[in-house]
Amino acid sequence: MMKFTKQNFFFLVGGMIIYVVDIVVDFWVASRYFCQGQYSWSILIMCFRGLSSIITQVFSYKWFKNDWEGTDTGKLKLVFLLHLFHCGIFIRYWFALKYGCQAAFKQTSSRGASETDPSNFIQKQAIDAVTDINMLRVFKAFLETTPQLFLQIYILMEHGKTHFYQYAAIMMSFCGISLSMVDYQISLRKSLPDKDEFRVLSKFVYLFYKLLTITSWILSISLITLLSVRISVILLIFLWICGFTWTLKQHTTFCKSKKMEYLYRTVVGIILIFSFFNIKGRRTKVCLYIYYATHTVVTLCILFVYMFWKPSIIKEICFTIVSILTILCLVLGIIFLVVYYSHFHPTSYCTPQAYSDEMDGVAGQKVRVKTGRFQNFLMQ
Repeated sequence: MMKFTKQNFFFLVGGMIIYVVDIVVDFWVASRYFCQGQYSWSILIMCFRGLSSIITQVFSYKWFKNDWEGTDTGKLKLVFLLHLFHCGIFIRYWFALKYGCQAAFKQTSSRGASETDPSNFIQKQAIDAVTDINMLRVFKAFLETTPQLFLQIYILMEHGKTHFYQYAAIMMSFCGISLSMVDYQISLRKSLPDKDEFRVLSKFVYLFYKLLTITSWILSISLITLLSVRISVILLIFLWICGFTWTLKQHTTFCKSKKMEYLYRTVVGIILIFSFFNIKGRRTKVCLYIYYATHTVVTLCILFVYMFWKPSIIKEICFTIVSILTILCLVLGIIFLVVYYSHFHPTSYCTPQAYSDEMDGVAGQKVRVKTGRFQNFLMQ
């Protein structure tokens, strides 16, 4: 099992700081729009934040409830109240910092030691705690941060006027998306026994692959929204229906209850609007190719529609810059995708057998829930 290092601990602290700063920036930007009389933008920003927070609180509490099954009900009631006031992520950060500090600074672990060794058990607790946080941050990235990034880019393209708080919001969105994706992959490699270590070069290749493809797609959606808000909404709803239907056909088993499973599938459908999401941990090369081929075709169609629908816009410098950025990000993103899956992506995939040893660990039911949860939640 990989170790939870001091570097991981400092990244955890940095992630918590960025999480808090992101909250502050959201309220600041929303208040600025409100003060300027742009109530719709302010409401949309707060709606994205509110929806994201509600969904992540629900998943976080359900995971606590599953992990603490059979324990003191008073503790669960306190956790429920904290989640009710949208403080669930901070409880998870507290546990992660507690176990992470012990694992990184106070514990020593030998390579040959079994998982029942106390030091290895602390390492496992630290990695599991951080993994849960990163899973929730992936939800937040695609339920809140990515839609907010799309909204800010659309506002800039629509009105032209720029303010410092808009750039701050865009920068925080890019930071949030980048950190959530890279941190998640780091947790994936540490938590699953059949995954290799996520090295520096592979981190950058993976980051650029995700960030460039998402940026290209957001620019494309922004362009079609400028042309017609109705067409943009119809396109996004259609893409969500496709993603949700594909998730249904995969027969996911991420949650214990049917209601939570459908909520999970709904969230995955939203994620699939913006980025590819491997929800079963199996070989998905064909699905990956189809997904990005579809994005490429839709992006090119949007640009061609612009040229035929509004030929006068071709002369505008803004359209030229956005079109070049869209194509450039798409091409570079596909190149990084090919490089990543050719040279850096693990060739082994998740199978039930790969987890049989983990299930016999000292943590008992808690370990079974943790590994089972991660086994059925894989982003690649």
